Amino acid sequence: MAFTIYPAIDLRRGKVVRLTQGKADAETVYGDDPVETAAAFQAQGARWLHVVNLDGAFGEATENLSVLKAIADDVGIPIQFGGGLRSMSDVDMALSLGASRVILGTAAVRNPQLVRDAAARLAGSVVVGIDARDGKVAVEGWTETSDMAAPELARRMFDAGVSRFIYTDIARDGMEVGPDLEGAKPLAAIAWVIASGGVGKLEHVSAAKKAGEQIDGLIIGKALYEHRFTLRDALLA
Repeated sequence: MAFTIYPAIDLRRGKVVRLTQGKADAETVYGDDPVETAAAFQAQGARWLHVVNLDGAFGEATENLSVLKAIADDVGIPIQFGGGLRSMSDVDMALSLGASRVILGTAAVRNPQLVRDAAARLAGSVVVGIDARDGKVAVEGWTETSDMAAPELARRMFDAGVSRFIYTDIARDGMEVGPDLEGAKPLAAIAWVIASGGVGKLEHVSAAKKAGEQIDGLIIGKALYEHRFTLRDALLA
């Protein structure tokens, strides 16, 4: 299976932002026009977009669902979308607005039945985001840490019908020190994994591409916005 680079568009109150280590008070705004950002990534060769509704992840009122629709209406590439999807109606809403794939995170811990139901009905359109802090799964927009180890959640979610995970080491997110590929490997022994968090240079991209066939994707955010390299560079790395 081809390795996929997912440029990230994190949405906060309708703007394109990045949070350092997921902290709401460590926000940098990179743009006022998410549709323009999405179109630029598509023009550079992106085959997928990774869009996160941070307002939804934090349980706040959100305008970002309309932004999802605007992006989907404008670009011709698929979108994986997450952040605050806690019910089947949330999942259906995201798909109806143009998402091709939905990401369930907190629900995987709090409401595994939702994941089972969604996976049974939607198959490969459901992925589970496994976000770890010191090896333990974090939930509620990373504001709480559970007692569950990341590989244990992966095993449970695979048994629930999920065939792909997005794995993030929260301590690395936005720090540009490289993704936690070693932490991703136990999950990749269970199902497909998209690595996320910490990409800062092209060597990190190359390492992810060589990490193992079950790690078949990488999400890149801050490094692109801070012009460490271009998306075209990452696709060729």
